[in-house]
Amino acid sequence: MRLAFWRAGKDKAVIERAVSKAKHEAKPETKPRVEARPAPAVAQPASAESGDIDLHALGAALARKRGWIIVPTMLALVASVAIVNLITPRYKSESRILIDGRENVFLRPSSDRSTEERQALDPEAVTSQVQLVLSRDLAREIIKKNKLAERPEFDPVLQGVSPLKSLAALVGIGRDPFSMTPEERVLDAYYDRLQAYSVDKSRVIVVEFQSQDPELAVRVANSIADGYLVLQQNARQDQARNASQWLSGEIENLRKKVSDAEAKVEDFRSKSSLFVGTNNTTLSNQQMGEVNTQLNNARSMRADAESRARLIKEMLQSGKPIEASEVVNSELMRRLSEQRVTLRAQLAEQSSTLLGNHPRIKELKAQLGDLDNQIRDEAAKISRSLESDARIAGGRVDGLTASLEQLKKQATSTNGQDVQLRALEREAKAQRDLLETYLGKYREASTRESIDSAPAEGRIISRAIVSNTPAYPKKLPIVLIATLATLLLSSGLVVTGELLRQTAPRALAALPRSVARQEPVVDAPVVDAVEIEPAPLQPTMTANADVSEFAEIGQLAESLIAAGAGAKKITVLGTASGDAITLSTLTLARHLARSARVVVVDLAASSPTIAAVSVDPTAPGLAELMQGQVSFAQVITRDKLSRLHLVMAGRPGFDRSLLQSPRVTLAIDALLRAYDHVLVDAGSAEDLPAELLTANARAVVVPDVSMEADARVLMCEQLKAVGFSEVTMLSRPVQPSEGMEGPRVVAA
Repeated sequence: MRLAFWRAGKDKAVIERAVSKAKHEAKPETKPRVEARPAPAVAQPASAESGDIDLHALGAALARKRGWIIVPTMLALVASVAIVNLITPRYKSESRILIDGRENVFLRPSSDRSTEERQALDPEAVTSQVQLVLSRDLAREIIKKNKLAERPEFDPVLQGVSPLKSLAALVGIGRDPFSMTPEERVLDAYYDRLQAYSVDKSRVIVVEFQSQDPELAVRVANSIADGYLVLQQNARQDQARNASQWLSGEIENLRKKVSDAEAKVEDFRSKSSLFVGTNNTTLSNQQMGEVNTQLNNARSMRADAESRARLIKEMLQSGKPIEASEVVNSELMRRLSEQRVTLRAQLAEQSSTLLGNHPRIKELKAQLGDLDNQIRDEAAKISRSLESDARIAGGRVDGLTASLEQLKKQATSTNGQDVQLRALEREAKAQRDLLETYLGKYREASTRESIDSAPAEGRIISRAIVSNTPAYPKKLPIVLIATLATLLLSSGLVVTGELLRQTAPRALAALPRSVARQEPVVDAPVVDAVEIEPAPLQPTMTANADVSEFAEIGQLAESLIAAGAGAKKITVLGTASGDAITLSTLTLARHLARSARVVVVDLAASSPTIAAVSVDPTAPGLAELMQGQVSFAQVITRDKLSRLHLVMAGRPGFDRSLLQSPRVTLAIDALLRAYDHVLVDAGSAEDLPAELLTANARAVVVPDVSMEADARVLMCEQLKAVGFSEVTMLSRPVQPSEGMEGPRVVAA
C-alpha cells in the first residue's frame, strides 16, 4: 500500500480496504468500443513528427509555384515604372538663413554701443524662427509676389474638373477643390511644396521649395528668405514705433508727477523751516555742528590755560627755575634773565679778587637777589593771566553748552517734520529717476524708428539655384520598393500555404500508429511526441479513448486557469504507475503552458520521462540544490516542445532523503512567486512530507485503471481531509502510445 502520507492520523483499516479493493479486486476489462486493427504505416515527413520546419519542402514549394511569384513581381515592376514616368516631376531648390542675433553697430542706438553682441539663441528660439518662415502672413506675401494663384499647379480648379478627385472626395479621401476657397487651394498647394527646418546643432534654417518649373522653385525659395528678413525688419520697426508712442504718453504723465512731487517738497520745507544749508544739510543741523565745534575748542583752551597756570605755580612753590614757555618767551623775563646772567658774571669776576664781605660783593649779591624776585613776580603775573584766560574759556564753554542744548531741543522738535520731508524727497527722486529712464528708452526707440532699414536677426548665407534633377518622384527607390514588396508578399503567401499543408497531418501523427484508422480523425487534438527509453508495452487503446483522455486533460487545464491564484500549486499523485503519473503531469502542464507560466517539479524520480523531454537531461536537480552545489537558476530547464519549465529531482543515484528537507518547501514557495502554476509530480508520495504536498495546494489524482468508483470517492474524501483545498480525480491515466519505433510520450 502506497500513499502513506495521507493515512497518517486517519482510519487506517478503512483506507487500506479501499486501496486493496482497488488494487486486487479489479474486474476484467470490458471490451473496447472500437477494436484496434492493424493498418498500414503511413509514411509521414520528419517534420510532421518532430514539429520542425521542412526547409527542403519549402524550397520545393517555392520552385514549384514560381509562376505565382514571378508574374506578380514583373507586373509590379512594369506598373511602378509606368507610374513613376507618368507622374509630373518636381524640382527642388533651397536657400539657407543663419540666425546669428547680431545688429549693425552703426545702426545701434548710442546708449547701446557698448554691447557688441547679444546672447546666443537657444534651440527653442531657432524653432520659433522656423515657424515664422511657415507663417500664413509670409505665405500670402509670397503667393501674391510670385502670382502663384494664376498657375494651375497651385490652383487645381484651373486645370478643370477631375472625376477621380471628385469621386475620392465623395468617399472621404481628400478634399474637393470646388468646395474650398481660392486662397485655401493655393495655400494647400504652397505648403505641400514647402519645407522649412533647422539644421541640427546649428542656427541655420533651410528653406526648400518644390515646383514643376525649376525657375519658379528658385524664385519662390529666394523670395521666402528675403520675405522672412523683411518681415523681421518690419516687426522691429513696428515694435519700436509702438514703444515710442507708449513712452511719449508715459513721459508726459511722469513730468507732471515729478513737478508735483518737487513742489510738495519745497512747500513742506518752507512751512517747516527745514531750509538746506551747505553740504545738503538743514540749517539747524549745520548750526548745531558749528556750535559743537566751538564748544570743543573752548574746552580745549580752558584746559590748556589751567594746566599752564598750575605748572607755573608748582615751579614757584618748589623754588625751581621757571622754565615754562610762557615765562621764557616773555620779553621782560628775557631782559631780566640777561641782567641776571651779567650780574652773576660780575660777581664771579669780583669774587676772584675780593672777599665775601667786601661791599662790592655784597652789592652784586643784592642786585642778583632783586632780579630773582622780579623774575618770580613776573612768573606769578603770567600764572594769574593764564588763570584769567581759563576762566574766560570756562565762561565761553558754559555759553556754548547752553546754545548747543537749545539747538538740540530745536532739532528734536523738527525730527518728525524732517522724516516727512525726506519721504517727499525720495518720492520726488523716484519719479525723477523713472522719468530719466523713460526718456532714455524713448530716445532709443525714436532712433530705431528713424532708421530706414532696421537690423534683422538673420542673414542669407546660401541662395537657391536652379536644379535640373527632379526631386520627386524618386524613380529607382519607388520601383525597387514596389518590386521587392511584391516579391516578398507572393513568396510569403506560398510559404504560408506550404506550412499549413505540412502541419495538417499532425492530428493523425498524435494517435498510436498501431490503432490509426483509415477514416479521418477529426476531434483528436494536435500534440507532439518525443522518444524516451523503451518501456513495457501497454495494452492498446482505441482512438476514441485517446481523444477522451486529452479532452479530460484540456477541460481540467481550463478549470485550473480559470481558478487563477487558487490553483497556483497543483500536486499530481495517485496509485497508477510512475510513468503514467509523470505522463499525465506533463500533458496537463503543457496545456497550462499555452497561456501561463508553468513549471513542473519532479519529486517522484520514478520515471525517466522528465529527463527525456528536458533540453538538458543531465541538468542538476533539487538534491544538488539542497546540498548547495548549484544555484537556483541552474536547476530550472526547459521542455523541448513547449514553453514549459522543468525542475528535476536530481541526478541519478542521489539521496532521496534530501527531498524531505524543509528547504524543499522554501524552494517551491520561491517558484510559486515566479510562476503562475507549479505542478508537483509526487508519484505515489510514499516517502514525502505531507506539508510539502498539501500546503495551499490542489490535488490531481491519477488512479489505476482497475480502481473502482467507490474506492475513488473514498480516496478523494481522505485527500481533502489531509489538507488539499480541491481534489480532482482523472478517469484514467495518460498512456504511452505505441508505434513502430517504440513508445513515445504523449503531450499536449
